[in-house]
Amino acid sequence: MPQIDLAYGQDSLGFEFDASRYQVLGSNALTDSPLTDVEIGAALDSPFESQPLEEILLAGESVLIVVSDATRATGTAQIVNLLVRRIIQTGIAPQNIAIIFATGIHRAVTDDEKRALLTPFIFQRIATVNHEAFNESRLALLGETRNGTRVELSRALLDFSHVILTGGIGFHYFAGFTGGRKSICPGLASAQTIESTHMLALDFAKGGRRAGVGTGKLDGNAVHEECDRIAEMISPAFGINTVVDERGRVVSVLAGHWRTAHKYACEKYLASRSVNIEARRDVVVVSCGGSPYDINLIQAHKALDMAAQACNEGGTILLVAECIEGLGRDDFLKWFDHEHSSVLADRLRFAYEVNGQTAWALLTKAERYRVLLLSTLPDEQVKQMRMTPIHSIKEAVAKLDPASPGFILPRGAAWLPVIGR
Repeated sequence: MPQIDLAYGQDSLGFEFDASRYQVLGSNALTDSPLTDVEIGAALDSPFESQPLEEILLAGESVLIVVSDATRATGTAQIVNLLVRRIIQTGIAPQNIAIIFATGIHRAVTDDEKRALLTPFIFQRIATVNHEAFNESRLALLGETRNGTRVELSRALLDFSHVILTGGIGFHYFAGFTGGRKSICPGLASAQTIESTHMLALDFAKGGRRAGVGTGKLDGNAVHEECDRIAEMISPAFGINTVVDERGRVVSVLAGHWRTAHKYACEKYLASRSVNIEARRDVVVVSCGGSPYDINLIQAHKALDMAAQACNEGGTILLVAECIEGLGRDDFLKWFDHEHSSVLADRLRFAYEVNGQTAWALLTKAERYRVLLLSTLPDEQVKQMRMTPIHSIKEAVAKLDPASPGFILPRGAAWLPVIGR
């Protein structure tokens, strides 16, 4: 029987399968080669609906570069190296350039992670700034959106002449796509502002997701539109959007206007990363794609959400996710004290927290499907989240129905199964 390697942290696990029963989705559909520095430079020279950087930046000004944290693979090292050189060539001194990590409510980026994300050369020469979503002294109030969202963002955004956004394009289960405006909100917003925007994903009157909110959706997506309004308050000078391969290497770059270049990049990504299926199946085997996509359970849930798009109600999903950093939040398990997702939804209505919504989304899937989780998480934690702990591929295979047809998603977070399109 053929075997496919399922990424698991920094390693992989071999999964043998019956080719007559299983269909692999999104495995070798793309053959893009990693971009050279020259090719990325050409993309920066031809920005989408924007002047080139050299016409935007002036000597003596200052620049803040926004980058993703260690939970995202965006090709930051290559992009930032080229970007910093280009900024310096415009006459802006290195001491007038800084890099801020769009961590949202995630933990702070460690020095070792900064060196890996930026390269030691950049880390030693360019100042870095940590965002603190819970520290009022590091936040500035910019006003309110027309929906009444109180907008508090990192003060660093106001301390520089120009803000440049960098980020990777990928699917997001309720904001539609990653990157772009998300570098500002939630990336550099206060915890309160993040909660106000994220709770727009839920329809508390009707229950469940709000209409228009979902993977691969921007138009009519209330979460995306509110984050976009907040980013507009900063009016970033430029945006660089990347797509990376399974090894984190940059294979596509679209630079230019922070909003329109991002929207166009998302449209291209959706067209190339959607995979058609005739119908859902009873079994779905999904890997997050390895580190950093399975660094913790909160991140790994995104692959589970993709698998659910291809699984029949009551079917089985095998989620392969190492979760080397555990759940992602020490208090994540508190949300699973409720007997049913509907009760949790009621709790969120009156005591909303961002990670509570992630827990709700996970719990709804654990109720609809039998979820087998192959990870390093303690069994008792997995069971509390209504999933079945698995310790090896062999054990997982023994629990899968040998007669049921299924799908395999080796890069679950990166491919969107779509029925009949």
